Amino acid sequence: VIVPHDGISSLVATAVDRMGLQRDSRVLQFASIGFDVAVFELAMALCHGGRLVLIPDEARVAGPALTDFLAGQRITHMILPPSLVSALPADCALPEGSTILVGTETVPPDLFDRWGDSVNLIAAYGLTEATVNSTLWPARQAGGRAGGQVPIGAPDPNTLAYVLDATLSPVPPGVVGELYIAGRGLARGYLGRPALTSERFVADPFGAPGTRMYRTGDRARWRRDGNLDFLGRVDT
Repeated sequence: VIVPHDGISSLVATAVDRMGLQRDSRVLQFASIGFDVAVFELAMALCHGGRLVLIPDEARVAGPALTDFLAGQRITHMILPPSLVSALPADCALPEGSTILVGTETVPPDLFDRWGDSVNLIAAYGLTEATVNSTLWPARQAGGRAGGQVPIGAPDPNTLAYVLDATLSPVPPGVVGELYIAGRGLARGYLGRPALTSERFVADPFGAPGTRMYRTGDRARWRRDGNLDFLGRVDT
């Protein structure tokens, strides 16, 4: 996937605007370097003057080894799999006031019930084809509680999200359609795969001439509060 430099700067803008990233923030490098989330972690720290803290292998488990490492290194921002956070034993505590993005998997509502009061927990949705991240839902918007299904939130800065029907017409809130993503972070396409690029990156009928949007293949619907629900794949 050919990602533009603009996409990286948009990631940093998202971290500053939506995650409270500051120049003295301490960001955890948890994801494998071959996973696109690692780009988000690197950009958050190194493109904004913060510190990147690499986690040792022995701390990559749901237990005291992880939480003690986070506390000892004074980690302020991290991106963790929701299954890992859910599996933390009751006697483990995440750093008070830290910001934690959870995504790449279904996020259970009880995650927010447990941690919503002590940390800034944010549900995330993103794709490599749109430079890693596209939407965020900060739980504190709902008093730290998710209630029923956890939404994937609203589009990041410099990002557009459309929920469209089969004719590429917008559907109203509450109606299920396919999710399309556009904006500065949109990739140029797939290297050496022009046919697949043409299939997935299509003309944006709502943007300026020549702009494109990415057909995610994901089902979604708008909530009336401007947040999105993720409802699985179109082909399942």
